[in-house]
Amino acid sequence: MSSPTSTVSSPAAASLPIVRAQLLGPQWPTLDPFLFCAHHDDAYPAGNGAMAPAVSLEGREIGSDFSRKDGWSMYHGDAVPGFPGHPHRGFETVTLVRKGLIDHADSLGAAARFGGGDVQWVTAGKGIQHSEMFPLLNATEPNPLELFQIWLNLPARNKMVEPHFTMLWDERIPRLVHRDDAGRATTVTVVAGALPGAAAPLAPPPESWASQPEADVAIWTLRLEPGAQWVLPAAKGANTRRMLYFFVGDSLRVGPQDVDRHAALEVRAGQDWLLTNTGATVAECLVLQGQPIGEPVAQYGPFVMNTQAEIMQAMNDYRRTQFGGWPWPEQDPVHGSEARRFARYPGQAEEERPADAATATAIATA
Repeated sequence: MSSPTSTVSSPAAASLPIVRAQLLGPQWPTLDPFLFCAHHDDAYPAGNGAMAPAVSLEGREIGSDFSRKDGWSMYHGDAVPGFPGHPHRGFETVTLVRKGLIDHADSLGAAARFGGGDVQWVTAGKGIQHSEMFPLLNATEPNPLELFQIWLNLPARNKMVEPHFTMLWDERIPRLVHRDDAGRATTVTVVAGALPGAAAPLAPPPESWASQPEADVAIWTLRLEPGAQWVLPAAKGANTRRMLYFFVGDSLRVGPQDVDRHAALEVRAGQDWLLTNTGATVAECLVLQGQPIGEPVAQYGPFVMNTQAEIMQAMNDYRRTQFGGWPWPEQDPVHGSEARRFARYPGQAEEERPADAATATAIATA
């Protein structure tokens, strides 16, 4: 490597797969139509029986703790870690949970406990409040939590649609298992966007940019065994842009280019590229791609609109209406001590369980 920030070795060639590379930090760089991508990886300790950490919180700025002291943060939680009730307008949140459980509650009256591969997809549209709490259910062992939260923009015509809440249960999310000529496996989890050889992805919310065929939105996670090779297929859209986030593993080769550090890689989307795990341990990547919406972005905290006037209107509307109000007795609701996954949709009394939604994960092999 030529410098501490160098991540890519580039042979002399006219056209290479990696357009640019940036080392990964707490928040990852994104491309239109994506606005934000955060990777939370918290080594929470055992709980105290009330789903809060069973250790002292001294030295933390409670209410805004992003310190990662001892490998974890309280974020905006006072007792239970997480993000108590807060508003959004004008975009979508897509939350992929790799470890642990999250308790969701919102101003629509929806509630859920999800994790271990589940994905929650919320269209904020004209306005929603929701909370995302991280209950520490295990009182005798650590409670690790790992997740991605991704913000996907909405085009101007859909920024004021009705809010929408949905769960994509791990048991239903399609996966492709590919074995190369040496028998080494690459597993691709297909959250959104059709992947050749895999079962059709679950439907995104109806007003999502991802629901538009021309948008070419894809959200995939990749897991490559040591030495495994897999061809990342070309995107369908002529103007599609793609980010490949290499976040677990020793090293990765993209086409002819070697990546020796965890990095966000903008990859040319219009061509197939061979990915090779050149390290001695498993490599994992996240793929975010889509056709740009190509509209002005005005953002103030949890509001994403097209103009500053619309941001001011969002702030005024929230002060006036609270986006429908908050139907929960506290700002940080948690859903009991039982480690069960469920969702209760707006206006429904019955809970949906993963076993009710599907009997098995859709797995294809190639």
